[in-house]
Amino acid sequence: MTKLTVEIWSDVVCPWCFIGKRRWEEGLAAFTAANPEVEVDVAYRAFQLDPTAPIGESQPVVQAYEKKFGGPEKAKQIIDNVTAEAAKVGLDFRMDKAIRSNTADAHRLLALAEREGVQLELKERLMLAYFTEGEDVGLVDSLVRFGADVGLDPEVSRGWLQGDGGRSEVAEQLVFAADAGIHSVPTFVIDRSIGVPGAQPAEVFVEILEQAVAQQA
Repeated sequence: MTKLTVEIWSDVVCPWCFIGKRRWEEGLAAFTAANPEVEVDVAYRAFQLDPTAPIGESQPVVQAYEKKFGGPEKAKQIIDNVTAEAAKVGLDFRMDKAIRSNTADAHRLLALAEREGVQLELKERLMLAYFTEGEDVGLVDSLVRFGADVGLDPEVSRGWLQGDGGRSEVAEQLVFAADAGIHSVPTFVIDRSIGVPGAQPAEVFVEILEQAVAQQA
């Protein structure tokens, strides 16, 4: 059996990362249906849109967008655009109540979830919490709760986050991204040799996976 390893650099507060996640999942499903002999392992890697955001502090994402993109009119235009694109892939963005905060601890918990075999489930849970439910994904208490929702032991998660759990893994992933020239997300890296930036259409992901299989052969 052929095996492909796909690593996806993304941030849990990145709208195009969530849209790209849905398009990727559609493409992966189509590819695996046509290529049952190929095993595709998927893992999410850390990237922070705003690594300078203070840990433990948060603000409405609308305010963050207004500051970043030059005022209320431009922020509204961007939010309306990504909300419409999200709806096309079945996502219900509620950016009016989204809360922007530092995502370092969320990435650390994703590292634990990868060890426990539930990383894909936690990634989905975190993104739904941020984009649809208006939850603060920077709070330890909230992260522990989200982890429990996908099967992580709350005491283990809390100890992990209150200590140094996942710090080295996240640091290594951020360094790799910088060294590999990954400056925007989502970015999909197949077998550490093929890079695909952006929330591509599903059919593009199918083509790239087929290319990766041919390259292995």
